[in-house]
Amino acid sequence: MSVPVGVLISGRGSNMQALVKACAAPDFPAHIALVIANCADSEGLKFAHERGIKIKLIEHTDFETREAFEAALHTTLSEAGVDIVCLAGFMRLLGAGFVRVWKGKLINIHPSLLPAFRGLNTHRRALESGVKQHGCTVHFVSVKMDEGPIIGQTEVPVYETDTVDTLSSRVLAAEHQLYPKCLQLVAQGDFRSLGFEGR
Repeated sequence: MSVPVGVLISGRGSNMQALVKACAAPDFPAHIALVIANCADSEGLKFAHERGIKIKLIEHTDFETREAFEAALHTTLSEAGVDIVCLAGFMRLLGAGFVRVWKGKLINIHPSLLPAFRGLNTHRRALESGVKQHGCTVHFVSVKMDEGPIIGQTEVPVYETDTVDTLSSRVLAAEHQLYPKCLQLVAQGDFRSLGFEGR
């Protein structure tokens, strides 16, 4: 049985595109039921629409409070029958209420080897710190930012000649491989061994 997935994006949605391509495989245990963007100029919406995926624009600026915005997200995801929510370059912090409702069903990809470099500007911080290995992490979203249980990680080397752009490009390529693998694990229920089961 294919699990319906909702993807939240803000921009080009390159990780969303990787998930869409992975879900196109006949034996993949999930399918993208809905893509939601919070920005009208999100290039990812066009990509999803062209592939026949249901899309929805829910601009956070249309709501007076974060709670009202997240209530609209929740309603739209629920009405689409979504069972797993993937954050893919979604540039809004989600509140505790939304996170708790979707606990064990809400996953994110972060451009560092958590718990190192939580938050923003991870590639610059990695270079400044002198680490030899960097990478990306897929994790369940918890109330505390970037602290939820880890589903999977991929390491990439850091070279002395790296810039923020070259390191970012290498990590992004790794993200596109890791995220579909981790979604597959969650859709198959293999994540339950992590002790972070559903709502």
